[in-house]
Amino acid sequence: MAEGSSKVRLAVAAVAVFVVVFGGVRLLERARTPPGGSPARLTIDPPSSERPSGPGAARLYVDVAGEVRRPGLYRVARGSRVAAAVGMAGGFTRSADSTQVNLAAPLQDGQQVIVPARGVGGAAASGSGAGGAKRAVSLATATADDLDSLDGIGPTLAQRIVEYRQAHGGFHSVDELRQVDGIGDKRFQQLKKALQP
Repeated sequence: MAEGSSKVRLAVAAVAVFVVVFGGVRLLERARTPPGGSPARLTIDPPSSERPSGPGAARLYVDVAGEVRRPGLYRVARGSRVAAAVGMAGGFTRSADSTQVNLAAPLQDGQQVIVPARGVGGAAASGSGAGGAKRAVSLATATADDLDSLDGIGPTLAQRIVEYRQAHGGFHSVDELRQVDGIGDKRFQQLKKALQP
């Protein structure tokens, strides 16, 4: 009888130890989760339907600045567009000039996406009128391919412009383009009408 009673006590003690250990592990897990259960900004990814899969599905880091709700550094899937980065940053603020941002442009590792405020980025060429004027290319978000499509810029110079932007945290004005190696006065005069900050 005493032996059976001690077996019951041991079983109860073992269950109690298990409950305490399991409860402690659960408390530690909750302590590590940020308030509201939201993941850190760098781990936010686009919806699974937009994520490339397979060996090329590496991650890129992009800096989203300007008129977005949560500016900062974000990690996105390779092949993502500017729209995904802006969405991760909470979308446009009420002051944002969304017409100055090419949401369809593909993102590159280390790119800075700057969303200007209305009236700050300069007026883009209108698409209305006879034949429709070509919209100016944004130095803040243009890819090397976007820049290469402009008259007077080839693939090598387009890459230099992108590298300058990444190294200097973006362009603060179109005039800063003169600092890029290979852009002299004549070429700058040719390009400045087709570009905006």
